[in-house]
Parts: sequence; C-alpha cells; structure tokens
Amino acid sequence: MGLFSSSTQTIPITGDVPAHIAVIMDGNGRWARKRFLPRVAGHKRGVETVRTLVKKCAEINVKYLTLFAFSSENWRRPEEEVTFLMGLFMDALKREVFKLHENNIRLVLIGDRSKFGAALNEQIISAEQLTANNTGLVLTIAANYGGRWDVMQATNKMHLMNPAKAGKFEEQDINQYLSMHYAPEPDLFIRTGGETRISNFLLWQLAYTELYFTEVLWPDFDGQAFAKAIQSFQQRERRFGRTSEQIKAPTDA
Repeated sequence: MGLFSSSTQTIPITGDVPAHIAVIMDGNGRWARKRFLPRVAGHKRGVETVRTLVKKCAEINVKYLTLFAFSSENWRRPEEEVTFLMGLFMDALKREVFKLHENNIRLVLIGDRSKFGAALNEQIISAEQLTANNTGLVLTIAANYGGRWDVMQATNKMHLMNPAKAGKFEEQDINQYLSMHYAPEPDLFIRTGGETRISNFLLWQLAYTELYFTEVLWPDFDGQAFAKAIQSFQQRERRFGRTSEQIKAPTDA
C-alpha cells in the first residue's frame, strides 16, 4: 500500500462514511463487575463485540478499522490479567484468522512485539502472511502499542536510514516509518466506557480526527451504538483549518 499524506499538510478527501475508524475498547472490566463476574469474563465478551464491529464496518464500506487491544501501559495491570489477555489474544488469532481470510479482510498488528513470546509472535506472523493479499477491510490490532513509542521508533528509523539529512527533516519524512504508514489518518476515533482520553493512542495520526466518546461499555457496543457514532460523525463539519464559508463556497457557486 502506498503512503498517505498528512492532514496538516493537505486537505484529505472526506465523505459520510469514515474511511478509517480507530477504537479504544474500554469497559470490559466494569461490564463484568456489574454482573458480579471476574474481569476476564468481560474480556471474553469483548471479543464478540469485535466480531460485530468488523462486520458492521465491512457492511458500510469502512476501509480501515484500528483497535487498541493492549497498550504499552497495560503491563502495569495484575499479572494474572495480563497473562489471560495474552492467552485470549493467541486464541482469538487462531480462531478468527481463517474467518477474516474468507471474508477478504487483511489483518495487521502494530506495536512492540519484543515482549511477546515466540509462540504468539509466530501466530501473528502467520496471520499477517495469510491475509496479506486480501483487498477488503484492513483490520489493525494495536498490541503493546503506545503513541509516543510509535513516534520514537519512527524517528530512530528515519535518522538511521537518512543520516545525511540530520537536522533537516520535515514532517513528511517521518510518515513512512510510522506504524500505520499503510493507512490514511483516522476520520473517526471512538472510545467506549465513558472515559474522555486518547490514552497514548495514535498521537501523531489523530491530529484532525473527529473524537466520539460514549458511556456504553465495550461489551455492550452493538450495532445500534455504532450507528449512533456514525451519525455523530456525519453531523460534524470537518474544516481542517479552513472557515465554514470556505467549505460551503464551492456548492453555493
């Protein structure tokens, strides 16, 4: 896939349907606690919500869906929960990758894989290779990912590959080294669970993304909740630094 330009340098083409949706899937633990269940039950239920969202995105022709599955800060959680999440991730890859492939969906994982065990890394590589040539929805899973990590690893690569240009780099120089160089910047960011933070997710890429926060906990984020997020997006005026008059001028002429 080719490189995409930055929204701070050019005005992207936009439409009623977001080309790229990024999601922080928050609220699994609280969903479980409300039902007097262990936190891991919420994570299991959350996988079902992922299936629903992937299906809905494909139905309305979203091109890219990026899910924040595990942040670089999530290692601070209780050890037993982290162990469960790694196991759940492995099991989900094994179970879902063939369904994704059958539906022409490409799977990509972004993040620092160095903390993952050999078996999980092998499973990730296998899933990416199997779906690499699919031309439908691109499903990106951010695991052991952090926005600051992404900028730093891209900066280091940029300097390493272009030492003669040190001190003269421009914004466009770093784009090809960012984890999501293969995708346009998100049009819509969704966070479930009632929190109103971006929590170190895609810091570079969210510069002009429309933000949508909902109280709905991730396991309850169904098709109707997704439709409300899309409706909210469609009511936004995306100016990218311009005035409302400038946007309306071409249609009024």
